[in-house]
Amino acid sequence: MVPHLVTALNGPINELEQHVLDAMPAIERWFRLEWMEHTPPFYCAADLRNAGFKLAPVDIELYPEGWDHLSEDMLPLAVQAAQAAIEKICPEARNLLLVPRNRAHTDNFYLRNLVQLMRIFQNAGLNVRLGSIDPALRTAKKIKLPDGQVVQLDPVIRSKRRLELKHFDPCTIVLNNDLASGIPGILEELNEQYLLPPLHASSVVRRKSNYLRCYDELTKRFGKLLGIDPWLIDRQNMHAKTGDLTQAGALDALAQSCDAVLAKIRRKYKEYRIREKPFVTIQADGSGKEGTVLTLHDAREIAALDRQTRARLSARPMSSIDGEDDGPQDHEEIPSFVVQEGVPNGERIHDNVAEPVVYMMDRYVVGGLYRIHAQQQQPASDKRSGLSAPAGRKDGAHFVPLAFSERPHLPQPGAKPGASVPNRFYMYGVLARLAMVAVSYELEATDPDAETYA
Repeated sequence: MVPHLVTALNGPINELEQHVLDAMPAIERWFRLEWMEHTPPFYCAADLRNAGFKLAPVDIELYPEGWDHLSEDMLPLAVQAAQAAIEKICPEARNLLLVPRNRAHTDNFYLRNLVQLMRIFQNAGLNVRLGSIDPALRTAKKIKLPDGQVVQLDPVIRSKRRLELKHFDPCTIVLNNDLASGIPGILEELNEQYLLPPLHASSVVRRKSNYLRCYDELTKRFGKLLGIDPWLIDRQNMHAKTGDLTQAGALDALAQSCDAVLAKIRRKYKEYRIREKPFVTIQADGSGKEGTVLTLHDAREIAALDRQTRARLSARPMSSIDGEDDGPQDHEEIPSFVVQEGVPNGERIHDNVAEPVVYMMDRYVVGGLYRIHAQQQQPASDKRSGLSAPAGRKDGAHFVPLAFSERPHLPQPGAKPGASVPNRFYMYGVLARLAMVAVSYELEATDPDAETYA
């Protein structure tokens, strides 16, 4: 059985599942046509939120961690997807360099993720090495993991146009580092190698508003394909160009945006007779996964924000806020924010909040998991919290593999809605792939090297 849902088996989420299963041929054809015209990100993971009355992506990671939490049954799919992705990019590829986030050698949980990624690429037929761009790592370092495996992390060497290791010259470089603190010069102008994902996919460059604009447009088309209200698979949102929240007038402008989004949610809740209390999340448009996120039920709560919270939300150093001159700052853009509809957590495993995460490589779903936090046993009146810490972090979360924990693995069209894990996972996969298509649109639109035509 799928995890317990707040709604009954005839609830709206099961009606959505039935719509998705009935439209399977049309859905798969739609995706095929999209991938004929657009390039999927190399790999990604979509966090979904199942409220019982709607299902929507709440985040998509373009440098996904947590690969070690996928079940063994899922790995052949990941290997095949890796083969397809590499063949499309560089059929003659032989050597692949995997670049982790800085200080990777200090985190055994994260290293297990890297070991699994290396295993996937090695089984895809590539020679794989780990190369760090961390300036603090100056010599090769061997780390022994608790399970006995040994990982070697080498400092990278930058030549004029290439990134290499000692005695290892890769043609393809895969980043597992979202570069949230900035793009280092060592990764720029690698004209002779493939860099995946591209630099403009990094957290420091991406803007949530660009992605949301693409996803909103896609859900309108996809909702028409399924014959459903696009709101059931999307979130109301608004791009609030308020400026620095520490400045006069900015809080009022943000409060107006919150009021507008909350009003739209209330109308939808009334239409669908939903008795939840609506809420919104607020985050800086350019902040990555580590950015401050506010959760509010009422726009009037904004006026009570203290100066430090406003500064963190604006993503500016406190030293400059307090009037100290630290020299030139990188935050040249006028701060803006994304106000989004909050989707309640309606899915549980043994009374613990569970959030599905779907992993993809190239255009394929290769597995998934439920991220569960044993200490997040929320009462029915408080379902705002997410579990957005990256899979694999030592944050008290544990993980349950999705879909292949029971057989058969393929969707079962005749099964009762809400009773089949493969069917529920197929629906999750459809929504995750829809989010991935939106990312492909976003990256094409923001590609600095793309040709433009008058």
